[in-house]
Amino acid sequence: MILLNKVKSKKFKYYSYTHIVTNYTGEKVMSIAPGQVPIVLLKEGTTETKGNQAQRNNITAAKTIAEIVRTSLGPRGMDKMLVDTLGDVTITNDGATILKQIDVQHPAAKMMVEISKSVDDEVGDGTISTVVLAGSLLEKAEDLVTKNVHPTVVVDGFKRASEKAIETLRDIATKVDPTDKAFLNKIARTSMASKMVAADSKELADMLLQFLLLQRNLVTNTT
Repeated sequence: MILLNKVKSKKFKYYSYTHIVTNYTGEKVMSIAPGQVPIVLLKEGTTETKGNQAQRNNITAAKTIAEIVRTSLGPRGMDKMLVDTLGDVTITNDGATILKQIDVQHPAAKMMVEISKSVDDEVGDGTISTVVLAGSLLEKAEDLVTKNVHPTVVVDGFKRASEKAIETLRDIATKVDPTDKAFLNKIARTSMASKMVAADSKELADMLLQFLLLQRNLVTNTT
């Protein structure tokens, strides 16, 4: 938040305006007078990094989040035991749950958590895969930045790679017949392979398939 502080000069008849920058709590963190270099007020023990070192720190923080959930990915993924400040224990291998429970302070690491939340809200699955993929891309980006490749060039390359990847996925995608019960059953069982219900995936897949076909018939008859 930026405020303008009107200050009257005692010696001359004019007013000057000082920019006062405050944080979300209203605490003043910066004061800038006209023609002066801005002075940033930081808490005791705070350090400031700029340039390549700041970029590396951000990448390292984001990669750390990816490493936390990497071992929970896939059918052989391990569960995580999380203990909060009240002593409550949560055991899960769900990426969204893990990232919600951990306390993240670094801004770049928080962005990785926000990526997970966005995917969970929009799709409902793939949270760990998304974070791990983002961590791997940042790892490759770190190598390029170390070689003095400008970050905007790296971002442009990622955008082009994304367009090419989507094009390739559409070419190799397999069309699914909505009446093929066996194939749909396999899809349902595969999606539950890494969950705690994996042991009962066969029965649950059959129930899910029956429900979906029933819904399809109801929609067809209605229209």
